[in-house]
Amino acid sequence: MPKVTDEHRDRRRRQILDAAVACFDRRGLHATTTDEIVAEAGLSAGAIYRYFDSKDAIIEAVAAERHAHERSLLADALAGDDPRASLRSFLERYFVWLGDPDEQRRRRVNVYVWAEALHNPRLAGVVTSGLAPLDQSVRAVRAAVRSGAFPPGLDAEPFVRVVLALLQGFVLQQCWDPTVDLEGYRATALATLDALLSATTEA
Repeated sequence: MPKVTDEHRDRRRRQILDAAVACFDRRGLHATTTDEIVAEAGLSAGAIYRYFDSKDAIIEAVAAERHAHERSLLADALAGDDPRASLRSFLERYFVWLGDPDEQRRRRVNVYVWAEALHNPRLAGVVTSGLAPLDQSVRAVRAAVRSGAFPPGLDAEPFVRVVLALLQGFVLQQCWDPTVDLEGYRATALATLDALLSATTEA
């Protein structure tokens, strides 16, 4: 019997996840059935269940891929010596990512997950896991304040959440209106953060 390689498994898994995203994008999480994902993938139900035991497991896997890429972008940013340049680089790369049409489809699915997480504890855990790097980011901002790279008096946690809100807010607007001006939004978001970080705190 031929041995199944890791490459084959990765290819099959990618095939299932891409099919799921296409189905979720068309019909939402609730309306999409596992049978529809099977048909979209062009595989048997048995093949699907060898990789994922439920539709929720597929949703979790889609989200986990996004979280992994976000953590990679953040890790690269935190490795830099200049906090301001690192923040700008992180946001620049993030907006390039959001400009990818395939990622835009995945983000629409992400919005469905956000909504469903309000009532589904399993999906709430998925959303919470994506917020895990917040503490790491807050520590980095506090270190930047102590070093003088960021203005004194900058409250680290609200600042990190505002940066997150700028990204999440764009995702929502882009889902509602795919023609939204990404470059204009990016430039304005960066200029806003530059102005905030250039401000001095009155004694």
